[in-house]
Amino acid sequence: MTGTTRYALYFTPPPGSDLARFGNAVLGTDNHTGAEVPRPDGMADLAGVTDSPRLYGFHATLKAPMRLRPEATEADLLAAAEMVAADHPPVPVGPLRVATLGAFTALIPQAAPPELGLFAAECVAAFEPFRAPLTEAETARRKPERLSPRGRALLARWGYPHVFEDFRFHMTLTDALPEEARASWRERLEKAYGAGTPLTLDALSVLRQDGAGPFRVLHRVAFGG
Repeated sequence: MTGTTRYALYFTPPPGSDLARFGNAVLGTDNHTGAEVPRPDGMADLAGVTDSPRLYGFHATLKAPMRLRPEATEADLLAAAEMVAADHPPVPVGPLRVATLGAFTALIPQAAPPELGLFAAECVAAFEPFRAPLTEAETARRKPERLSPRGRALLARWGYPHVFEDFRFHMTLTDALPEEARASWRERLEKAYGAGTPLTLDALSVLRQDGAGPFRVLHRVAFGG
């Protein structure tokens, strides 16, 4: 992807919030400022299992990373994000918990409300006109041979297989881990996270990646303007 600019539509927690501080410390970086963040006490070894999520920063995906069509501009994308967020009410998500999702460790809702999936679907559709078609290399990176027929169809149509009925709100905390390491990391991160506070989805963030660099938040648009 050298020399390529990509954009993504994510939920990122409010800067300075308890959730942001936790996620930034786990990944060791702040995707708003680009600053390095110290790992939680006694968890310096997180540096060895967070390479992939660190690149994207602490977030939940709403519209997966994409290149823009030649006729679309960054200003167009930001304006569309403002429009999507302008009339949208906050979505009460409730408490989050640390869980193992496949090979990864992530924060997920204890009970995701239907409104969460509906908003994610709205984002997938609303920003699709900006997305350039996948190249063969981009398609191959999604490993379509491991997807179900429905997953391959979603990938071909929307550029990402985990959308609509296959969407699951999650905030990734680790790389893919070997099976024998998953329970240990889940338990350690559960202890570090503690009870947490109930989450309300209150904004839409536009992020940009230049080349192989990290994603950075361009704009966090509060719901209701």
